[in-house]
Amino acid sequence: MVNNDKKSLTKRNISFSPPDVGEQEAQEVKEALMSGWITTGPRTKKLENEIAKWFGVEKCACLNSQTACAETALRLLGIGQGDEVISCAYTYTSSCSVIEHVGAKIVLVDCQKDSYLIDYDAVEAAITTKTKAIIPIDLGGIPCDYDRLFKIVDRKKAIFQPSNDIQKAIGRIVICADTAHAFGSSWHGRMVGSIADFSSFSFHAVKNFTTAEGGALTWKKIPGIDSEEIYHRIQLLSLHGQNKDALAKTKLGSWEYDIKELGYKCNMTDMAAALGLVQFERYPELLAERKLINEAYDAAFKPMELEVMPHYTEEYTSTGHLYLVRIPGITSRQRNNIIIKMAEEGIVCNVHYKPLPMMTAYKALGFDIVDYPNSYERYHNLITLPNHTLMERKDVEYVIERFTEIVKTYLK
Repeated sequence: MVNNDKKSLTKRNISFSPPDVGEQEAQEVKEALMSGWITTGPRTKKLENEIAKWFGVEKCACLNSQTACAETALRLLGIGQGDEVISCAYTYTSSCSVIEHVGAKIVLVDCQKDSYLIDYDAVEAAITTKTKAIIPIDLGGIPCDYDRLFKIVDRKKAIFQPSNDIQKAIGRIVICADTAHAFGSSWHGRMVGSIADFSSFSFHAVKNFTTAEGGALTWKKIPGIDSEEIYHRIQLLSLHGQNKDALAKTKLGSWEYDIKELGYKCNMTDMAAALGLVQFERYPELLAERKLINEAYDAAFKPMELEVMPHYTEEYTSTGHLYLVRIPGITSRQRNNIIIKMAEEGIVCNVHYKPLPMMTAYKALGFDIVDYPNSYERYHNLITLPNHTLMERKDVEYVIERFTEIVKTYLK
């Protein structure tokens, strides 16, 4: 995909991550709209079934965001006041805000040195008798070391204190993975979504696979717990605690319902699911196109001795969702200047992520970036390049050309 012609390419305008949707999606959404069924209904159920079948799990629940999925998992587990949940400082706030939402204590650990993923030794050291769950992040689509995480929680079984039936059935600290970026990733040949105890995916507009807003929650089979019961509880939590959704109430004589608990409102609509059903059909092709872009970037930037994100290895296959580049020897101010210069060339870049302890809300909780040196080291010289399936070959070549020219002036 790289143009060897040294002649400079004409200026182009390249967005960071627009949704790849077209006539197929528009037609399916129109059909959903005209069907008279636009809230949670048959299309949402179909999408859930397709995802569950793909991952090889018994059930999947589609909700209106990854955040809703992650919080629902914690509520299913009965996690709340007096409990602790461990996550990583190097992530977006949705990984950890859900811990605060349910009333538990956020326990942040650093990422590994020279990696964007959670520090497993730090996780093990942070576990106490109050620890109920760990939320690792498959950042950029790269799966965390699930094998190592399960070994850690198995070693800590003796101090685990379960507080509801699901926790008792699992019998150890629960792995509730933030798989927002990893819809289609695999670890040692197993699909992400079938490995962690609970996995929460994002279908937001900037993701590889989109329903505009939306997400999916999947879970492994839990001994002694019926997956249908878990699914039913998720429906209760997502629909005000109501024991029948709108589709069930359409059956003859089935108007009556009960409010079993004071639930929430975070269901997926059939309008969103309609978009997702077409995206699902196209998704293998979208992942393949994204891989080509990542490989073109790798071929250009590795020889420059820039640190790039390893999306495809013998251990795992990533979705290639984010293309992160670290530039050795530069300051955060220089990094910001590079982003500005790229913008002047018509190329929108980003940074994934500014560590949580640098954010006002997390500072107010007592977190300090000084305690997370690896996270700061990852962040301060990092740039996220545009990487999406609406990019044409010339777009990729243009990004490579301009980024190379700009960055070379900063390399020693």
